[in-house]
Amino acid sequence: MPTPTPMYESTLTELPLLFRGKVRDVYDCGAELLLVATDRLSAFDVVFSNPIPGKGDILTQMSLFWFARMRSVIANHLSDRPLSAVIKNPGDLARLEKRTMLVKKTEPLKVESIVRGYLIGSGWSDYQKTGSVCGIKLPAGLREGEKLPEPIFTPSTKAPQGEHDQNISFAEAAEIIGAKRAEQVRAASIRIYQEAATYAEGRGILIADTKLEFGIHQGELILIDEVLTPDSSRFWPKDQYQVGMSPPSFDKQFVRDYLNKIGWNKKPPAPELPAEVIAKTAEKYREALHRLTQ
Repeated sequence: MPTPTPMYESTLTELPLLFRGKVRDVYDCGAELLLVATDRLSAFDVVFSNPIPGKGDILTQMSLFWFARMRSVIANHLSDRPLSAVIKNPGDLARLEKRTMLVKKTEPLKVESIVRGYLIGSGWSDYQKTGSVCGIKLPAGLREGEKLPEPIFTPSTKAPQGEHDQNISFAEAAEIIGAKRAEQVRAASIRIYQEAATYAEGRGILIADTKLEFGIHQGELILIDEVLTPDSSRFWPKDQYQVGMSPPSFDKQFVRDYLNKIGWNKKPPAPELPAEVIAKTAEKYREALHRLTQ
């Protein structure tokens, strides 16, 4: 398979650019937004100068797949109109179509929803120190990578670009978005995770944890941004899973592991990534998409 030409930034003169996020370029379409997923890579909340070829296409196609599967659980921000309604230039449409979503404008909630099904990452670090994860007491004696008795909801703040999100308790989330809304978000998040984890395990992938985002549209809570992608989730190959270690991943954990190995301080500027790390990361993203959607 030929390597796709990477897109570090999109250029679209038909619509005003609102902002460039860590990965997505966002254009204004009146009552809607155009989200273009570039091939930029963000790790530890720092954007790298090395793009991952094809990454934006994969993130978009995987999000569209999960949005469709989760419609029975919760509505999402996808517009009913085709991309051709706002991208008139045929060349631009062909270039951007696979990596772009037209979505309704919403009021994003000021917390991110993280669901953990396995004890890994910052959750494992927290547990080692306190026996809890984000204030949720867990049984003693759990090991790294172990499946939790049941999935837990561990929200975080939404930090500005370049800053790190901070894990918060459910009570703190309720103070930010209101108790009733926080309960609603927790219930939706857990259900999305459970349904996705069951499906993915049947395809040979364990979803260790995932980050979801919600917004309000016409008073209704809906699922927004991306969903259950290698950028927002930790995917493990089921056949290589072992308790007591962090398994190899189908996501950007491969990059994180490399960055930890070289001792990067996780502050800008980001180091250059070797060609083999870029190629292996792209390969892992492609395999995740193939396993889940084919």
